Amino acid sequence: MIKIKGKKGKSIVDLLKESNFNIDDFIVASVNGKLVDLSFVLSEDIDVEVYDKNDPVSLEVLRHSAAHLMAQAIKRIYKDKAKITIGPPVDIGFYYDIDFENPISEDDLLNIEEEMKKIVQEDLVITREEITKEDAIELFKKLGEDYKVLMLKEDIPESVVSIYRQGEFVDLCRGPHVSSTGKIKFFKLLSVSGAYWKGDEKNKMLQRIYGTAFFTEEELKKFLERREEAKKRDHRVLGRQLELFEIDPLIGGGLVIWLPKGEKIRYVIEEFLRRKLEKAGYLFVRTPHIANAELWRISGHLSVYNKYMFPIMKTEEDLEFAVKPMNCPFHIKIFESKTRSYKDLPLRIAEYGTVYRYEKSGVLHGLLRVRGFTQDDAHIFCTPDQVESEITALISLTKEILEKFGFEDYKVYLSTRPDEFVGSMDLWDEAENALKNALEKSGVKYTVNEGEGAFYGPKIDVEITDALGRTWQCSTIQLDFNLPLRFGISYIGPDNSKHTPVMIHRAILGSFERFLGILIEHYNGEFPIWLAPVQVAVLPVSQKFNEYAFEVYNYLISRNIRVEVFDDAEKLGYKIRYAETQKIPLMIIIGQKEVENSVISVRQKGVGDLGQMKIDDFISKFFYV
Repeated sequence: MIKIKGKKGKSIVDLLKESNFNIDDFIVASVNGKLVDLSFVLSEDIDVEVYDKNDPVSLEVLRHSAAHLMAQAIKRIYKDKAKITIGPPVDIGFYYDIDFENPISEDDLLNIEEEMKKIVQEDLVITREEITKEDAIELFKKLGEDYKVLMLKEDIPESVVSIYRQGEFVDLCRGPHVSSTGKIKFFKLLSVSGAYWKGDEKNKMLQRIYGTAFFTEEELKKFLERREEAKKRDHRVLGRQLELFEIDPLIGGGLVIWLPKGEKIRYVIEEFLRRKLEKAGYLFVRTPHIANAELWRISGHLSVYNKYMFPIMKTEEDLEFAVKPMNCPFHIKIFESKTRSYKDLPLRIAEYGTVYRYEKSGVLHGLLRVRGFTQDDAHIFCTPDQVESEITALISLTKEILEKFGFEDYKVYLSTRPDEFVGSMDLWDEAENALKNALEKSGVKYTVNEGEGAFYGPKIDVEITDALGRTWQCSTIQLDFNLPLRFGISYIGPDNSKHTPVMIHRAILGSFERFLGILIEHYNGEFPIWLAPVQVAVLPVSQKFNEYAFEVYNYLISRNIRVEVFDDAEKLGYKIRYAETQKIPLMIIIGQKEVENSVISVRQKGVGDLGQMKIDDFISKFFYV
């Protein structure tokens, strides 16, 4: 990003040329904090920020333009048998929702791509126009774009709207976009799926076409290679192969059944985390899965979060109960269960709390998007002057835990006061400064997301990076000035008067379901020894060695090592291959020499044969007991 002096009446392209910059290096600009096209003409003398191809903002603009490129190609091929709706950029690239008269398949994507390439070769200039909403409605009526008309009538309050033209194609859009179709050279259409109009299951099912775009061929190639690798690591496929979990449609979409091996991994994680938290002064609690609906009215969830809650249930006594979408109100009631003094604070309450949220069926995705999940949830109640030290401790704890799971590359974001907020300005300033100080004292590099905090308080979010370079938002630390006020909780201060505590919401892993889905793909199912559901497979060469095999098994079990014996009549080669497919990290081979010498032969996945050793030496080498 560069800054240039702006002049009234000049376009940004003119300013770049006058400053001897190569205009092909730049994509989009910002004027008074608003993103604009490079053709934008300034109405005053003002500094302008201009973004080059290396900036994430520019990539987003390129992908948004690629969505328009795809829509234009579709209109050329299918004409009035395809009606366009919306086409935004997303993390992986872009999509466009299309209402096709006759549904297409992924086999049709190559044809659309070829037409897109032709439009790129035409290098059509992309221009922005502002027209009245009434004129826009008439324009899209003539074009037969019924969905654009609906959007204008139902979703856009402004009296003046912007449209973008490229050749014969016109779209309703706020922009900005690249300057011409010739800028969109490296793209790929990825998949076709279903999507309801406006995400509402009551509306018509459309077809959503996903694609991606980059500024260089090398970046595109790298993305596609990672995508192919990601398909191989799909946690839904590996989850079935490794017998970790099931999602049965008869039980319900988004509701996970943990099979024995998956439950074992989850148990190991829960126990590891519990030890860390109890050492850090957290008190574990357990709360109900449903509650009187009045609790959710007081918390505000019924008014602001209702669409994600399951319907209220009524009892014979006409009482209303709701399935909990969050654990926070329960922990507030625990705080309120007795009089608290400032000497009792900070109070750190932790729970592996299972919650239920109504997610639309179209967004459910294995363990990554579910309707019932368990959070590693905690709430800290503290005085305002304790916030900084609590946040510092939380940052340290979060880093330690994430690194244990192999995530050492992460990004941290600090989200500050939005336009609409609760609490005093002074309290917000104090809280934001406390978060900044804690991050800086912890030596953590962070990005400030101005105005992106929740209405109830500022927050810190942590994005981890997996083995494929994908980012996942897991850990979050949020200050809350709202719920303590809504519930009227207080503590007795040193002045013997009541004070409102600051409430800190925090989750380190997020939910066990989603975190396990990430772990499965990160490790490709090949968990480190401490996490593996089966750490050791004991493989007798034949059944006559089963007795010694079970002696080894029992000895390992007594040392809390997770082990299985393959005691069937299959040949050793088959047993080894099966253990490999189950991604068991260690194998013990038992044959005549091992029995005679009271030793074991060890094979490690990804390494190979390690030779013979005493069983205690094996334990010392691979386990802490």
